Amino acid sequence: MTRETSLLSTQLQHYLLDVGIREPSILKNLRLETESDEMSRMQISPEQGQFMSMLTNLIQPGRILEIGTYTGYSSLCMALNTSKDSVLYTCDQEPKWTDVAQRYWREAGVDHKIKLMLGDAKETMRRLITEFGEASFDMIFIDADKENYPEYLSLAKRLLRIRGVMLIDNVFWKGSVLDSGDNTEATLGVRELNQTLHNDADFQISMLPISDGLTLALKLN
Repeated sequence: MTRETSLLSTQLQHYLLDVGIREPSILKNLRLETESDEMSRMQISPEQGQFMSMLTNLIQPGRILEIGTYTGYSSLCMALNTSKDSVLYTCDQEPKWTDVAQRYWREAGVDHKIKLMLGDAKETMRRLITEFGEASFDMIFIDADKENYPEYLSLAKRLLRIRGVMLIDNVFWKGSVLDSGDNTEATLGVRELNQTLHNDADFQISMLPISDGLTLALKLN
């Protein structure tokens, strides 16, 4: 839930955007439109979007799951870099935001690759397990309500295939993970997910200082 990498100075952030980012106009337009929304802090940064775009291009996943759609920037980053036969399932509960996402998906010509699943994401994930079976997704991105992060992780582990890749956003939670006085449900959820992944030998992990912290997890077993 941050639109820039918090560990960078303002000058370095501007330099990164100037020479380190190639943001297609469709993504830039979506990002700028989303900035007018009162919850725009939920949009990923362009540098994170570019990283996810490259990772998707490298993996070429056939089936992707996204938990948390918002206005569709991250799903658009991924869908623009998949094959014509790939399918991205994305979960959210707020049509006001996903209506914006669908408009941009159509404009980008990738709407046929994206299946929007409105409703409780945990229930959606359970339905996907029933429909496709376990280990049926190549790539999963988690960026939704933090209090449910531990359960999302548990369900995502079941859905992700061996050698599949998972991305989890906001693992720094703006530093709240270090604040012993912060025991809100959201902070506790992020802390629990981070510790669970740290202790889980079934994943190879890398916690990256991109935006508000992005964990990359490769499923080994």
